[in-house]
Amino acid sequence: MDQRRYVERAAAGDHDAFAVLVDLAVARLDAAARLILRDRELARDAVQDALIRAWRDLPGLRDPDRFDAWLHRLTVNACLDLLRHRRRRPFEVELSPIDPHPAPDMLGSLADREFLDRALARLDPSYRAVVALHYLLGMPLPDVAASLGIPLGTAKSRLHYALAAMRTTVAGPAGVGEAVAGGQLA
Repeated sequence: MDQRRYVERAAAGDHDAFAVLVDLAVARLDAAARLILRDRELARDAVQDALIRAWRDLPGLRDPDRFDAWLHRLTVNACLDLLRHRRRRPFEVELSPIDPHPAPDMLGSLADREFLDRALARLDPSYRAVVALHYLLGMPLPDVAASLGIPLGTAKSRLHYALAAMRTTVAGPAGVGEAVAGGQLA
C-alpha cells in the first residue's frame, strides 16, 4: 500500500482513503493517548478530536510522507488540551500488558505496575508524553520530537528529567530502600 497516495486522495476529500489511513493508525493513537491521559475514555475522546482535526486540516498538510508524525502530534496535542481542561479530576489507571505472555510472578508484576503507575502519575503531561512515546510505544527520540513538534534536544531533556523524577518517585524520600553497608536495606 502506498500511504502517500491515500493521504493525497484523502486531502482531496476522499472519505474512503481517509478511513483506510485511520484504520492503520487508530490502535497506535489510542495506545499513545491512553499512556498520556491514563484514562481509557478520555483517550478515546482525544483520538476522536485528533482525527476530526486531521480530516479538517489534511488539505493543508505540506508533506504527505510525514502524515504519521503529524497525526501523532495532533493526538498528543488533543491529550494535552484535555488535561488542561480536566486538571483537578482524579485519574484511575488501567494499564494493559505490553507483553502478551502472562508473567509467572503476578504479584511482582503488579507491584512493578504500581511503581510505574505512581511514577508516571507525578510527571508533567509533556514529560509523560515523551516517556510514553519513547519507552512504552518504542518510538525513536527523533520521531518522538517530530510527533510532539519540539526540537530533538528538548525531547532528550524532557526524557532525562522525566526519568530522574521517576527514579526519585520509585526510590522514595531520602533514598529509602537503598542498600547500605552489609547488604541490608536502610
